[in-house]
This record gives sequence, structure tokens and C-alpha cells, in this order.
Amino acid sequence: MPEPGPLPASLARVWSRAPRWVAASLASLGVLVGVLLVLHPFTSLAVLLLLVVVGLLADALTTALAAPRPSGWALRVTSRLAAAVALAAWPAPSVRVLAVVVGGVLVVDGVTDVLRAVRPGQPAGWHLAVHGLATVLLGLVALAWPDVTVVVVAVAFGAATVVLSARQLRGARQPENAARRPPRPRPAWRRHAGVVAELVGALALVLLGAALARATPVPDAFYAAPARPPAAPGALLRAEPFVRDVPDGARAWRILYTTTRDEGVPAVASAIVVTPERPGGPTPVVAWAHGTTGAAEGCAPSLLDDPFEAGALFVLDRVVAEGWTLVATDYTGLGTAGPHPYLIGQGEARSVLDSVRAARALDGVRLTGDTVVWGHSQGGHAALWTGQLAPAYAPDVPLVGVAALAPAANLPALVERLDDVRAGGIFASYVISAYSAAYPDVDASVVRPTARLVVQEMAGRCLGEPGVLVSVVTALALDRDVWHRDPTTGALGARLRENVPAGPSGVPLLVAQGGADSLVLPAGQDEWVAARCSSGGSVDYRTYPGRGHVELVEAGSPAVTELVAWTHDRLAGASPRDTC
Repeated sequence: MPEPGPLPASLARVWSRAPRWVAASLASLGVLVGVLLVLHPFTSLAVLLLLVVVGLLADALTTALAAPRPSGWALRVTSRLAAAVALAAWPAPSVRVLAVVVGGVLVVDGVTDVLRAVRPGQPAGWHLAVHGLATVLLGLVALAWPDVTVVVVAVAFGAATVVLSARQLRGARQPENAARRPPRPRPAWRRHAGVVAELVGALALVLLGAALARATPVPDAFYAAPARPPAAPGALLRAEPFVRDVPDGARAWRILYTTTRDEGVPAVASAIVVTPERPGGPTPVVAWAHGTTGAAEGCAPSLLDDPFEAGALFVLDRVVAEGWTLVATDYTGLGTAGPHPYLIGQGEARSVLDSVRAARALDGVRLTGDTVVWGHSQGGHAALWTGQLAPAYAPDVPLVGVAALAPAANLPALVERLDDVRAGGIFASYVISAYSAAYPDVDASVVRPTARLVVQEMAGRCLGEPGVLVSVVTALALDRDVWHRDPTTGALGARLRENVPAGPSGVPLLVAQGGADSLVLPAGQDEWVAARCSSGGSVDYRTYPGRGHVELVEAGSPAVTELVAWTHDRLAGASPRDTC
């Protein structure tokens, strides 16, 4: 590769006379910056940007001071200086901008090294070629990673900076007459291990990125709203057969229907309808409100590989065997255009009620007027709100019972202690994403500044996709709480209390709680039930010692057996139990 034109003579003289300790210091700074990026990437975008710019400048100056300078050094220096200036001057750089600049620099470096390696007479040319290929791969990872994150940018650039700066540091520390001394022989394995490790690591990142890209759920055209949807909520827009994880003896469809968000804003949502293949007559409805799957569009259960178990429904075969039709909403914002009303009661409940309305219009499905709502975790919160909202919003959907399993009912208590829950930052990210989108008085200031970037990234990943491993690692590696201040105070606290399902419900209510639940704590559930009882409400509250959050609703749980029996009683019109 031809070198750029000669540098000014005065600048060349300055570089040639610079003491070796200057180059060594700059190389040491590059190593330090690279290590910080790799080991502590979970910081603000401003700090990450500063580290990258310092790393680029340190490497550019170290390369310029190298003696002898490697072939292609001027291009390396120019590309790094240009990248540093671009990042520093960019009005509001994002992670995407940072990834493009860093990826471009690494690709240029790698291509330069590969071209140098193929020149005749290049010593250890294959080492240089492998190093160049690894650098190109790291650049491509930064450019094409399916979920651009600070982790990917920091690891790609940080690792490359450590390797290059360490090599420059070794050269800068050699005495002036080192070229006249015979080189000390090193074992062959030491000469080869480093470059092989670089290549293996880069290939691993490329393969991981490809696997994540294939596994990331993406809504297809089915979920697109029509240009002029009907204004009335609960209208069926489209339907098509659905076969994924549907048990024997059942038929299923995914449907798109109209609904409304909080404050009555028109929206569309999707759902899955599963009915017995030979029902023998109209069937009652179990309206299933699923647990947390995420807050991004790709997180709809109907898009996932395990559409029912992803939202904690492990007994679909039991529902079908009982002769009931399941109507399982995805909620708005999952599959369809967002935002998703995560733990926002009215938005969740309207999706549930309108899914039942829309299911009635399906060809080949005959439903009775009786509907029982089941929900777990987030879905338990949705189920409780469905019971409250139904009389006013959907009197044409007669509910005969609401069952809330480990419901997120006591929102302030739940959100306040998310920092104490393993990987609780993931759920906190869903809360702040939904609430800041729904309420103008809630913003990201409730999250500490150095966590805002990664919290925003975590909100874009689904619990059921492999990419959530990045969220888990990020959440576990955060060295401080997510919250900048107590989330139960201020605007967020007020909105959380506003979404506690504390209103009256005119239908029998079952609440089930696991005694070993580490996410929805039994003490918080006890507090919510006690408040409901003291306000004159009624509830059948059942606890299950030793059962965790998900274990409560697994197929072998006694809570499931009792849930099915309780549902039979509601459909038969039996008198409910009141434990208040």
C-alpha cells in the first residue's frame, strides 16, 4: 500500500528526537485505556466516548513516535486522528455512531496489516496477516453486531487497543542499540499463541453475533396495522393458522385486532387463540395475560419459539383437555408498534378484553359468554386490572372470575427492591422504558447517569432471546444501584401508585403466591391483600410454601391443580371463598 505524502520536516524532526519514555508513556496509556474499556464498559456514553478518543490519540502518537516506524504507519496515524476528531466534534454521538467510527478504524488497520504481510521479505508475515484478519473481524463485529451495545464497542476496540499498545510498549522500552543486538530466541509456542488467540477470539465474536442475529425475533408483515383500521376496539383485522407449540387435539390462530392504549388512544394488538379441535359446542374462554417477555416489539409471545411457556403458561394442554378456549393477548407494543404498557394497568387490561372480543369473530370458533382471566407476574397485574376495568370498558365481555398468580400488584414495593434481585436491572429497564413513554412527567433522571445507557439497551432485549445474556451480564456487572433516587418518590412513584390495582372488582378473585418467591416477595403481596381486605374487598388468597416465582405455575404445582378446580367452580356459578 503506498504511503501518504511526506510529513513536514519540522514535525518529523520533533518525532525523531522525542525520548523513548514519551512513546512508552503513550503506549502505557493505550494499554490502560484498552483494559478499562474491556473490564469496565458499563459507564455513560460521555465517559465511553472520552476513553475511545484518548485511546485513538494515544495510539496515533505512539505509532508516529515508533522507531523504526512500521510500513503503513502514516495511514494508521491519519485514520486514528481523523476518527478522534470526528467523535470529539460530533454534535450528539450515539452508540451507533461510536460503533461505526470504531469499526471503520479497526477495518482500516486490519486491511493495512494484511497488505503489509503479503509484501515480499516481510518477517513473520503470517503473524501479521493473522493479526490483521483478527482486527478486521473485530471491526466487522462493531459494525454489524445485531444489537449494538457499549459492551460490543468497548470489547472490540478495547481488545485491539490492548494488543497494539502492548506491542508498541515492548518496542518503546527497547534500548537504542537494540537493533545491533542479536534477538533473544523465544519458544515457538509463545510466538504463535498470541496471534492465534486473537483470531480465535475474533471468530468467536463473529459467530456469536451471527447466532444472535438469527435468533432475534422480528415482527413480520402480519403485525402491521392497516392504513385505516376500524375505530371500534375489539375488531378482528386479520387471522391466520398458528401451529407452533399447539397441543394435539387443538386448533390455533394468531390474530390482529383493534384496541386502545391508556386514555383511549387507538392501537392494534396481536394474540393467539387456541380451541379444542372437536369442542362439541360453544366453549368458555380462559383469557391468558402472560408474564414478562420484554418491552420491545420483537418480544410478543406469538413471535417466540416457545410462545406459551415464554409467558409462563405451562399447562396449555390442560386448558384444551378441559374443553376451554384460550385467548392469549400479546398486549400492545409487543409484535405491534409500541410503546408497550409494561405494568401500566389500563393499557394491559384493554388488550386482554379486546382480544376476547376479537376472538368471537373467528371463523370456526364458538364461544360462550363466560370468561375467566388468568395471569402470572406482569400478567397477574394485567388480570387484576382487567377485573376492575371490564364493567366500564367492556360490559359485553362478562367475566366470571379473575385469577392472579404471583401478581405484580404492589408496584412500589416491587420496583423499590429490584436492585436486590439478581439481574433486577433488566426489569427496572422495562419499567422506566414503559413509564417514560407513557407519562410525560417521568423521564430517565430517576436512573443514575452512568447506568442510563445500559438501561436503555437492556429495555430493547427480550427475555426469551439469546441476546438477553448481554443484559444479564450487564445487570450483574453494574457496581451500583440502577436508581439515582428512590423510585417510589417523585413522578415515577406517583405513577406506580396510580397503577396499583386497588379498585373494586365485581367478580370472584383468586390470588396465589409462592412462599419462596424472590421477585414478587410474599411480604409485599400480604400487604396488598391486607389493604384490599381492609377497604371492603374480597379475595381468595392462597400461599404455597417453598414455591418460587415460576415454580408456582409449573405443571406439577398444586397451585395449578387448584386453579383449574377454582375455574370450574366459577364457570359452574359456585359461591367463591373469601379469606379476608
